[in-house]
Amino acid sequence: MAVDAQTLSDLEFGTIRSWAVEYAKQPTAQQRLAELSPIPNFGEIQYQLDKTFEFQQIRTTGETFPQLEFEELENEIRLLPIENASISLEGFMRIHMASRLVNDLLHFFDKREDEYPLLSQTLENAHYTKEIIEAIEKVFDRSGQIKDDASPELYAIRNNIKVVRKQINQNFNKELRKLQKNGVLGDTRETFINDRRVLTVLSSHKRKIPGSVVGSSNTGSLTYIEPQVNIALNNELEMLMDDERKEIFRILQILRKELYQYIGLIQEYQIILTEFDFVNAKTRLATALECNRPRISDKLQIELIDAYHPILWRNNKAHKKHTFPQQIQLDKFSRMLVISGPNAGGKSITLKSVGLLQLMLQSGLLVPVHENSIMCFFQNILSDIGDNQSIANELSTYSYRLKRMKQFLDTANRNTLFLIDEFGTGSDPDLGGALAESIFETIYTKKSFGVITTHYANIKLKADKLRNARNGCMLFNTETLEPLYKLDIGQPGSSFTFEVAKINGIPDELIEDAKSKLDDRKVKMDQLLNALQKEKNYLSRLNKEHIEAQETAQEALNEYTDQKEYYEKKIKEMRSKQTSNEALIRMGKKMKTFIDRYNTRSRKKTINQPLLEEVRKYLAVERTKAEEAKNAEKMKAAAARKSTSKKKKRPVKEKDPYNRDKIKVGSKVKLVATKQSGTVEEISGNTMTVTFGFARMKVEKNKLQWVS
Repeated sequence: MAVDAQTLSDLEFGTIRSWAVEYAKQPTAQQRLAELSPIPNFGEIQYQLDKTFEFQQIRTTGETFPQLEFEELENEIRLLPIENASISLEGFMRIHMASRLVNDLLHFFDKREDEYPLLSQTLENAHYTKEIIEAIEKVFDRSGQIKDDASPELYAIRNNIKVVRKQINQNFNKELRKLQKNGVLGDTRETFINDRRVLTVLSSHKRKIPGSVVGSSNTGSLTYIEPQVNIALNNELEMLMDDERKEIFRILQILRKELYQYIGLIQEYQIILTEFDFVNAKTRLATALECNRPRISDKLQIELIDAYHPILWRNNKAHKKHTFPQQIQLDKFSRMLVISGPNAGGKSITLKSVGLLQLMLQSGLLVPVHENSIMCFFQNILSDIGDNQSIANELSTYSYRLKRMKQFLDTANRNTLFLIDEFGTGSDPDLGGALAESIFETIYTKKSFGVITTHYANIKLKADKLRNARNGCMLFNTETLEPLYKLDIGQPGSSFTFEVAKINGIPDELIEDAKSKLDDRKVKMDQLLNALQKEKNYLSRLNKEHIEAQETAQEALNEYTDQKEYYEKKIKEMRSKQTSNEALIRMGKKMKTFIDRYNTRSRKKTINQPLLEEVRKYLAVERTKAEEAKNAEKMKAAAARKSTSKKKKRPVKEKDPYNRDKIKVGSKVKLVATKQSGTVEEISGNTMTVTFGFARMKVEKNKLQWVS
């Protein structure tokens, strides 16, 4: 794979590497990230991307992942097999920490193999064990110090040390109190020399104190004396402490031999934890730069959606500035993109964005694009950006660029991506432009992919004539002459040389004089490009306004339809309720007449018998009516269900007034919203690639109308 140091430097890949290094915790991962470069094996690239994506999924879904706090074990792995090798206390604790962390990782990925297969695979040579942890915890306490009961011998030695120290302190305190009363001690009274507690005695009284002189102050006014009563005890303490050191060494040697049985597993700890540190650093970088994993295509194509230059984005974010996303597409139909337009409009940044994102992707890093973006892998990525004048090799800028072009021509093939900024500059515009055009044609015939920025009209014209090349321009506000930082595919851009000069205060007579020195055709072409861009900006704005108006009208129609259905339903419910209430009122009035006719004064039992019989007949009739109405409602509902079922069985195909089923490649179509005409170039599902004049854009099928 050809990606030389100059390309990495041109595209500032070193900055990305340095950011990644900052997120790594240990030297191995830091070294790997510092040396990160495009991977020659495409399968390995895909593996690294998928692995990083799995870790990103863990981080973004909020799973409780073990904290990757560890220290590397290279020194401990080197010392474990060596007889009588001295491993530090910290070294044993590093092994303890690593074993516990790997156990936590194994526990986390248990039953998650299907969800995170690649990260789980990293742990395939390790197994869960507490034996290493338990062996170390028998010897060490939680603070990383040797336990008193690590062995019976050590326990006895440390008990003796405590007894001797206690006796030394008792004797010393007794001597201190006695001498303090006699006024022979200095202000500090005592100090430590060679780990022994000694008296600070005024030198004029040193011969009065029984003991061993161990030193004096710088001025000689104070003498340090070890009390006679403690000399033998201090010697005994030193011997006990030596016994303690020897016993600790013996204990650690036993522990070293015990851990050596697990040397393979401990070596695996080093591999696993440094790999997780490496992947974690890439994931943290992806999070910081808001990166995603694009879809990787087997075909050579790039479709960047909402792509950002990560360095520009981070710098703008720090200064609270907005970064404009770019939409860039390269495929077999448009594999060479020539970007033109005024300076400071974003041409170089757009070119660098394509190159840097491709380098990041092929180095196994996620990239700052929309997740629906499509990218592929190239065998060669080469760039020529900026002034690379070489004083040491006596090369001018143009000579360097020619040597670079020679390298490009030798390397070019269908799996090569070229990135050339300010193509053709550095020499006589006519001669240099002609040579640049020939180089451009040669690279094109080798079916290479590339992004090129230029001001040369002949390169723009050549891109327009070549079938699989496309012009693009960085949009400019033609009224304020301020850059919009948006790439527009389909037509070349004007450099706005005279317009920018005018707005920056250059006198009109100078500008007119400059125009008179140019070929009329060149001036007219620049004016034509200027006018085309103005017209296109106007049409784009008009198109946007039409679409927004259509969407607003559709929203209003939907709202009206919803409200209409709501009120019709309410009216129907109210009418039903009114009918029900009227029936109840009618029945209430009828019952009131029965009540009024009921005789309560007569004592004759049969006086109301005819009335009650009439009431019973009335109730029977009303019940019959209610049941008939209920049955009628049921039959009506059943009939409606049957009718619906028949409709489902025999669907009536609704006629499309826009004849969209006739649309195919080559068809003439119109946008429903704006009536703008175009030609269909490519169909992918319900998405059509349509050419509208100079513009080439993707449109959903339901937004188009077939013409012919």
